[in-house]
Amino acid sequence: MKRLIQRGLMFGNLIEVSSPALVERYNRALKHLTGKTTKLDDFHIDLSGYSPEIGDELNDDLYLNPNGANRQFILLTTAQKDAPLLNIKFSTSRGILTQFIATNEAQLFALTARDAVAGELQNSVYAVDTPARLFDIRQVTVEADTIGGHVADAGKLAKLIERFRQEPDGWRDDLLVAEMITLAKKTGDVTRVPIALPAMTFAQANFWTSHFGGVYIFQGVRYPAAISVLDWRSLGEVPVAQVMDLTHRNQIADWLERNGLVEPIVQARGTDAAAILRQKMDFILIDAADRLGIEVGDARRTELRKVAYKLGSALPEEFLGLAALLRWVEAGGPWPKITSEHPAYFYTLRGKGPERDLVNMLLSELSPMDVRQMFIVHKELFYAQYATWSDRKKTYVADFLAREYQVDREGARTALFGPEPGMDEAHRPQMAEGPKPARGPWGGTGPWGSIGGRR
Repeated sequence: MKRLIQRGLMFGNLIEVSSPALVERYNRALKHLTGKTTKLDDFHIDLSGYSPEIGDELNDDLYLNPNGANRQFILLTTAQKDAPLLNIKFSTSRGILTQFIATNEAQLFALTARDAVAGELQNSVYAVDTPARLFDIRQVTVEADTIGGHVADAGKLAKLIERFRQEPDGWRDDLLVAEMITLAKKTGDVTRVPIALPAMTFAQANFWTSHFGGVYIFQGVRYPAAISVLDWRSLGEVPVAQVMDLTHRNQIADWLERNGLVEPIVQARGTDAAAILRQKMDFILIDAADRLGIEVGDARRTELRKVAYKLGSALPEEFLGLAALLRWVEAGGPWPKITSEHPAYFYTLRGKGPERDLVNMLLSELSPMDVRQMFIVHKELFYAQYATWSDRKKTYVADFLAREYQVDREGARTALFGPEPGMDEAHRPQMAEGPKPARGPWGGTGPWGSIGGRR
């Protein structure tokens, strides 16, 4: 992973903790949450306060997430909101933490100036011991306070002040006044500078989890489903009508369309479809050349064309399908028939609507040679796949991402996936003809369940 680390593609934007004061605060929070401490004098932390160096020291990468279900966090600075989240167990965790910090940024800025803030992402379950338990997770509540309990003390002081004001003889109550003074020394004047960090609850109807080999759960759509990376039978009995795995291409295509979760790249408004298709074709050629041991030189497009010539009839079906679609886009060639059974099919789609990021994660599993999309939307999968590649492919991909993605990450995301979902999603014009996902028995790709899926 050295190439990725050196280019800022792994462990990039982590927050350095090196001052004795911050290390001491972190240790107090770590002791409070886990009963453990670190002997390190400097380390780096992610969005949740997890440190890979401390994980190595403790020989426990989940020291802040012991059951993989209720992630704990330590905030030393609000700057953590721009850091990555490592060892993700649920796809919603990063969004929840960043929203929590952004919503309470002023309060957290003031609180972290005094002490570390510690908290937890509380699911409605305490352990995920069976796949069925995943479906009990409907919301996540975030609760936090400083290690010294400033938020709790401020709430207590506010109640005492209200009591003091309401009781006619409150000023004569020496115990009440003394308690108020003691708390005020710790919290400051909460009448002028209120301290509040209310619990925040987030819905979690649709999410990905790394548990049980990887599962996509969609309960907040018209047609709920679970999609497993492993064989669908490994999930056992679960409370949704449709259960699939990644081999059920027809069923997944039909389900995506019926829920309105995808759109063809060539139909997406404001998208340079030709450029996206060409880049996907380059990635497919790189993968094919690497598997066959064909040299690609500096991997520029002129060199990759030579690779395509060498492969000839051995070109991957994914490449040929995208090439036919590119001819339609650029030269008005015949419309290619790319059904869900075609290997190129899921390379031609992108997610749309509020769940587009989760859908794009799923599409990256179904189009694994598109390494740029995988890196952007599903880093856990990317790092796992990267470890299996040859040095030649690792170098090419790391150089490409550093050169083409790191310099303008937001621009690249917008170009590939469109602007953030919003009003722009309404009334999108439809082309007269374009790629239509196969519809099971209605799309001519075979009867529903022919691959063994379950409804």
